[in-house]
Amino acid sequence: MSAEKRTQPLTRGGDARPRVLVLRALGLGDLLTAVPALRALRRGLPGHEVVLAAPGRLAAAAAATGLVDRLLPTSAPGRAVPAELAWDGPGPDVAVDLHGNGPPSHLLLQRLRPGRLFAYAHPGTPGIAGPSWRADEHERDRWCRLLDWYGIPADPGEVWIPQPTAASPAPGAVVVHPGADAAARRWPRERFAAVAQALHGSGHEVVVTAGAGEGPLARHVAAEAGLPPDAVLGGADDVPFGRLAALVARARCVVVGDTGLAHLATALGTPSVVLFGPVAPRLWGPPAGARHRVLWHPGGDDSPRPGDAHGPLPDERLLRITVDEVVDAVRGLPDPDRPEADRPLVPEGSR
Repeated sequence: MSAEKRTQPLTRGGDARPRVLVLRALGLGDLLTAVPALRALRRGLPGHEVVLAAPGRLAAAAAATGLVDRLLPTSAPGRAVPAELAWDGPGPDVAVDLHGNGPPSHLLLQRLRPGRLFAYAHPGTPGIAGPSWRADEHERDRWCRLLDWYGIPADPGEVWIPQPTAASPAPGAVVVHPGADAAARRWPRERFAAVAQALHGSGHEVVVTAGAGEGPLARHVAAEAGLPPDAVLGGADDVPFGRLAALVARARCVVVGDTGLAHLATALGTPSVVLFGPVAPRLWGPPAGARHRVLWHPGGDDSPRPGDAHGPLPDERLLRITVDEVVDAVRGLPDPDRPEADRPLVPEGSR
């Protein structure tokens, strides 16, 4: 039985704290790009219980941020808005729409009768007097701007999550992640294999990670690169988040497309090389700095979304990235422990 089907109604019980419900029923990368906004809510609404409506498989990741008290398992196909929320009892004191900018998500939250609703303005829901939506805006900036409008200061640079305490299965390794939700954002497997082979040949330990169902892809990359079978982590199921976070936190670097693992590297301060196409890095890329290298070849079209992010074939901009370019980018990254690597500082006692 799925986590969604096992959901118990949310009731106050003995907890009299006011509650803030945050709708972000998307993927791992979406959760991590919302970390600055979640941190702002935690700081700006002290004493509130923070409930995150998100897929049940993100429960461990949500807990690891230190910013969520409870996860309300909620999902929908693709990036659609869930049809309902398994919420019972009084409405939330505050509901925050970090899912989208239209009536489906607005009305889903309005049905719960929240005391206040934070959302972007839309003609279809004229009762919401929020800020105007901007299409050409980084995801982290977008949700921080929303909260700023409602009087909750938010800093899109506060991307970090606490460092994991678990031991890494491969400390100091280069982590290569060839998967992505859509083919348009998957660099060819032969190129990932060539990168892994070059880095392994120059003395790096290389680990290939795979999400659920990506086992054949990861095993092909590892085999073509001449890596042993145990160099592959995951595949039948997702790598458990605690183990994945420990691996990434103590990696030499991560080589990845525009997908969730890139945002995990950002959140943990691990150097990364991120391959972009068909969506521009100014919408989803890591913060600027020596720690992260973005590879992006828009050609003559430098619009924010020049291609189809959910297309069935690798995007042409992605295909312009060469194997040598990726290998050179990895070799040019700073050491994770060097000050110039721009590692985010996590203040003591921060949540």
